[in-house]
Amino acid sequence: MPLECEGDHMRVLAFEDGANIALLLAEGGIELHGMELLQHWDTVDYLQRIEDFAPSILLLDHYIPPTKGLDLLRELNHAIDENRIQRPEVIVAMSSLASANEKMLANGADFAVVKAEVATLSLWPRRQS
Repeated sequence: MPLECEGDHMRVLAFEDGANIALLLAEGGIELHGMELLQHWDTVDYLQRIEDFAPSILLLDHYIPPTKGLDLLRELNHAIDENRIQRPEVIVAMSSLASANEKMLANGADFAVVKAEVATLSLWPRRQS
């Protein structure tokens, strides 16, 4: 079931350096209307970017420079524990390696998916034909 977001407005923040997330979602039949999608191609100032955008869904690539997604997730968890930042409703690990996704699940990610299959997650609203 798609994620219920305030005012039917889904805020998606992706840290991904190799694939265009909007394109992957669109090609997978996902309804992008009503979704605010921001993709960063690196992890510079990642905590500030997360705080500024306040995503409902956070997509994390494991192998992204300069800070890997796993390290980003660990620091994000620490900031959440210290009440310095609000946790996104859903955190998705998306690496092409299952072992990397498993590490991220073990560190607090809610879902894990091979990035090429990100559109298969049940979080997304499907386009009506």
